[in-house]
Amino acid sequence: MLELFLIVAGVHFLALLSPGPDFFLIVRTALLHGWRRASGICAGVALANGLFIALAWAGLSAVQPDSMLYTALQWGGCGYLAWLGMRLVRSPGTPVTVQAPGAADALAPGWPQALRMGLINALLNPKNALSYASLFTLLASSPGYLQAICGVWMVCAVLGWDLLVAAAAGHPVVMRRFARHVGRLERATGAVLLALAAGMAINALR
Repeated sequence: MLELFLIVAGVHFLALLSPGPDFFLIVRTALLHGWRRASGICAGVALANGLFIALAWAGLSAVQPDSMLYTALQWGGCGYLAWLGMRLVRSPGTPVTVQAPGAADALAPGWPQALRMGLINALLNPKNALSYASLFTLLASSPGYLQAICGVWMVCAVLGWDLLVAAAAGHPVVMRRFARHVGRLERATGAVLLALAAGMAINALR
């Protein structure tokens, strides 16, 4: 069970390293309005991820392991991970623009408004829903407590990483170093996702 948890947690964290819409919203807010308001964006993103995780868990619990729907979900998750992995392997690296931090202004969104912005931004990103649906197919035959632990861990990982990104946005040197290595991180993540998709396919054929 520990091995399965480490696989799911590791793949999830590697996926977090690839910049997406949430990443750029957090960085922009941190640069323009400061870390405190950016933390509201982070909380909203984590909340949206928690909702997607809860939906994936509930949906998985309602599907019988020997049903056609379960098999379709397995192959769907496998196909999505393979497609995403191939895109990341071929990616030249998502451009990360580094700017100097700006002073917070009086018209900046308050913390509750920032939370709502982060929540909506993450909920409107279909990649989040598909990623969690795919990851939870790996946990289909595992005990409920392990699925719950993985869900809680993933929410905490999203929040922790996003807060770290918000803090790093105020340090251009850190962001420049990240920008230099983002291509390698994306390709490494893609290779891991392709290997995971192959493992899922082999398991589905048994």
